[in-house]
Amino acid sequence: MTLDRPRHLVAALRRRGYLLSSWPWRALAYAAGTLPIAGALFAGLLVVAVPLWAVVSAVRKGQSVELPVIIFLTVAGLALLALAPIVSAVVAPFERWRLGLVDPRPLAGARLRGLAARYTSPAAWREVAYLCWLGGAVPVAYWMLFLLILLDFTLIASPWLAVDSDRVILVQTTVDTPGQAIPYAVVGLLFIPVLWYLLGLLVAVQAVVARRLLGGPVAGVALREVTRSRTRLVNAYEAERRRIERDVHDAAQPRLTSLTLQLGLAKLDVPDDSPAAKPLAIAHGQAKDLMVTLRQIVQGIRPQHLAELGLAGAVRELAAATTVPVAVHSDLRQPLPELVETTAYFVVSESVSNVAQHAQATRAEVRLTQADQDLVVEVEDDGRGGASPGQGTGLTGLADRVAAVNGRLLLASPAGGPTVLRVELPCHR
Repeated sequence: MTLDRPRHLVAALRRRGYLLSSWPWRALAYAAGTLPIAGALFAGLLVVAVPLWAVVSAVRKGQSVELPVIIFLTVAGLALLALAPIVSAVVAPFERWRLGLVDPRPLAGARLRGLAARYTSPAAWREVAYLCWLGGAVPVAYWMLFLLILLDFTLIASPWLAVDSDRVILVQTTVDTPGQAIPYAVVGLLFIPVLWYLLGLLVAVQAVVARRLLGGPVAGVALREVTRSRTRLVNAYEAERRRIERDVHDAAQPRLTSLTLQLGLAKLDVPDDSPAAKPLAIAHGQAKDLMVTLRQIVQGIRPQHLAELGLAGAVRELAAATTVPVAVHSDLRQPLPELVETTAYFVVSESVSNVAQHAQATRAEVRLTQADQDLVVEVEDDGRGGASPGQGTGLTGLADRVAAVNGRLLLASPAGGPTVLRVELPCHR
């Protein structure tokens, strides 16, 4: 499966065709699902927030605060603090699942085992922080958006409201007739796309916060750089190239040369008007072409479809042939050096093969982007994780190949997944 569409809402908002895509409706569905959850959490926070606000106001005015109020606030605050990690254990997994509406990228939560981990793990308290965000800031933002929507609908309906009323108040002015209200209705209609964008922006911010606070080890564990000796790599690469050249020169090429000579002699012995003359000439030409092809292979091993289709097209062919659904996202704006293209292609080929064979993944993504003067290749899957260069999954070979072109390979693969492989290749010509 290959896609060039935005991978998440934040990326979709930057596209011109956002309003004509499915993303505004997905944002609306996500917002609709947020309302009951955020509303319930907001009501729970109000139990403490309202009395606390009253106490703060009383203190500012110099008034005394009764002891029962202080006891209530203390008990309620401690109860919320004690219950928050338990509530987050229920809400956080549902929020991660719901996030797929606007951000389908894999998001693994931390594996917290036992009740004690809910109170001692930083990941658990990040989930609590998300609950406070969801129950505190999100309802306020949604309420402000609702007021804007209500104002816009009032503007649109103002010509009809003016028919049944002597005076309609719109913002800071009043209208007495439907004719006076028509310009406001037009403004309201023009404001509808803005509201769609505001809704998408609000949901996008909510999704970014959810990914940051609810993300598991991938968000908290720094990518480990897999480094290898460049001297050893280049020497090994050159030794392998020389071995292939020697094998071709000493084994395949003499036989092919002999075959070409035999065909050439046979061609001389066969009359031009003979039925065998034409097939023999074709065979002789193909043998000579094969010798040229072998020499090209020795000079630099490069897949034919990579040369024909370019990096993005060749990667899409790889994705279409694998057993795991792979989404390919390409944003390559400039031509790439041939060696960089070849290296990136083999990185994707080996990574996708590892995903299919070892990761137990249901889907994967390949991202090809250019940052400054570097080519960035990212392969991400939702598999079981735990990949390591020492496990014989080909990562050491990939690191060697990448380091040979002064690139670097970074890996994040916590137990339980997801796995992210990032390769940065310099494209200086």
